[in-house]
Amino acid sequence: MPSMNDLVRQHTALSDTDLEWLHLLVSEWQLLSDLSFADLVLWVPTRDGTRYVSVAQMRPNTGPTSYQDDMVGHLVPRGRRPLLDAALDEGRIVREGDPEWREEVPVRVESIPVRRDGRVLGVIARNTNLLTVRTPSRLELTYLQSASDLAQMIAAGAFPFPGQQVDMDASPRVGDGLIRLDADGIVQYASPNALSAYHRLGLASDLVGHHLGTVTAELAPSRGPVDEALVKVASGYAPREFEVECAGGVIQLRAIPLKPKGARIGSLVLLRDVTELRRRERELITKDATIREIHHRVKNNLQTVAALLRLQSRRMDSEQGREALNEAVRRVGSIAIVHETLSQNLDERVEFDEIADRVIAMVSEISPGKVTCRRTGRFGILDAEVATPLSMVLTEVLQNALEHAFTLADHGTVEVSAVRGGSPAEGRLLITVTDDGRGLPEGFDPKQAGNLGLQIVRTLVEGELGGTFGMIPAPERGTQVVLDLPVQGLK
Repeated sequence: MPSMNDLVRQHTALSDTDLEWLHLLVSEWQLLSDLSFADLVLWVPTRDGTRYVSVAQMRPNTGPTSYQDDMVGHLVPRGRRPLLDAALDEGRIVREGDPEWREEVPVRVESIPVRRDGRVLGVIARNTNLLTVRTPSRLELTYLQSASDLAQMIAAGAFPFPGQQVDMDASPRVGDGLIRLDADGIVQYASPNALSAYHRLGLASDLVGHHLGTVTAELAPSRGPVDEALVKVASGYAPREFEVECAGGVIQLRAIPLKPKGARIGSLVLLRDVTELRRRERELITKDATIREIHHRVKNNLQTVAALLRLQSRRMDSEQGREALNEAVRRVGSIAIVHETLSQNLDERVEFDEIADRVIAMVSEISPGKVTCRRTGRFGILDAEVATPLSMVLTEVLQNALEHAFTLADHGTVEVSAVRGGSPAEGRLLITVTDDGRGLPEGFDPKQAGNLGLQIVRTLVEGELGGTFGMIPAPERGTQVVLDLPVQGLK
């Protein structure tokens, strides 16, 4: 299905600012659809003015649909739908005509011009399925009256509100709870869901006949001067979203001033009980903070262990024993780097390029002669369970290259290359560590080598990471270590 941007730019002469207005309208019109119990289709005249193209469609959550098929992208010649022509040419809401019959379903069709800065950009066709029409309740009458007011505001260019982009996934919807206010902020009607939400805040009486701003401020914890602002906001004088929290719960409110003829006649307040949602969010924040604190303490403990090993190595008389302890210090340090990075993140993922650079810098301290270590390519974002063993593997491989490939007098280079491939769900990470040193000894078999570092690499790569490990002569000179690992997640 083509996007609204594509359809508008391909078929119409609307400017980018006009297109932004249509996007703002479409982000809000679920509200109009639900209040009207009707489908909405946005028609825009083509560049030559001979046809209309449908660029957006919305179905109601509060009633049956009038369209079983998607209408977006349809082209209709001018003259085939007289109500569209009248709304576009006269700039008024057109409701004349008998119901249309679609697949044995009567549908009432209305046309609402979409105005911006005095110009009509297009027309909203409002289609109501009449098959289930019955005597309307007070709730339905309030919905329809509010929908009528919003339609007049759209026709006058007063709705949606400029600069008030709304996240419809997070904002309250019509079915969550609705309150209708008069021009003074007095409640004329409150839906059962809205009344239940206020009862959860501690309201013991009905809302109808009371000033919503005053009632809301009395239920909210006292905040001094802020109470006056809360009274005004809850009275619906301006388009705003806000939350009210007290001991009983949290409700989210959205105020929509109604100005069908230019002057404010009242307001529509949508609200939703978000008590459980906010409670879960706080629990997640607490858990995230706890996890980060654990990583921070593990990092501190590992650094303490490394410091103790470093002190012990200085007291060793045996050069071999001192070197073994220094290797252990670097292994512990590589794990500490991962936990330090995790302590700064909100999830259990890390950008491994930063960790790789720090590991390279740490291991480079033992490089003999003038050996340069560098990284090319990107490791990308890795899960913690991959990052921790991989940091140890990288430490061992680099340490092995620097210790055995070069002498004190050598100049050389060790290059770490990383390439991500495949889809995020079934990706691979190919790592090569290449040196231009003396190369592998004659008859060397990395699978049979008794070196502790290589044993650690084999165990971690093949056992814990599920990958493959190999050591081969480099293409020109030296040695190349190849690691092929399965990884999942973001690149």
